[in-house]
Amino acid sequence: MTTLYLADDQKMLLSALASLLDLEDDFDVVGTASDGAQALSDILLKKPELAILDIEMPKLTGLEVASQLREKSVPTKIIILTTFAQETYFQQAVASEVNGYLLKDSKSDLLIRTIHDVLDGQTIFAPELVRTVLRAEKNPLTAREMEVLRTIAKGLSTEEIARAVFLSEGTVRNYISSILSKTGSHNRIEAINTAKVNKWI
Repeated sequence: MTTLYLADDQKMLLSALASLLDLEDDFDVVGTASDGAQALSDILLKKPELAILDIEMPKLTGLEVASQLREKSVPTKIIILTTFAQETYFQQAVASEVNGYLLKDSKSDLLIRTIHDVLDGQTIFAPELVRTVLRAEKNPLTAREMEVLRTIAKGLSTEEIARAVFLSEGTVRNYISSILSKTGSHNRIEAINTAKVNKWI
């Protein structure tokens, strides 16, 4: 019987997840928590074989819990279950040596299969997350171009941008042309959207 621990600040989801996993013959949910501090305390005490943690919780995030467990050399395997497919969270998860990272809209059979795979020694990351990370491109813009782009994102005109960054309007136009070229954009709005998608701004 595999001992599991669950932590999520959405109590209805937490209850539903506990009920789902308790239906499995080989799983035993030994505890739940709705905040990270309680989760950390319980896991240190109960030492379940696997913990499923949400990221955004009160007191401590799931990633902070994971990091502290690793620092204390607790052998509990960790799966992050979250709504967030963000590159920064993924990087933190890798740094915290989590064993799995799934999105909450994943099908229940995928979660159960992932638990078994993680217990068998595999590391499993949601395909959607991997695609998001692979699509994230290195920022090709210079610091000055980024400064101009941030003012563009505020909805300023070329004249207003020039005053804001202490450049001539002609120089600003040159920067904007370079920004559009480097981001493959046809207009300012496309350039802003590209920067936001890639987390440059």
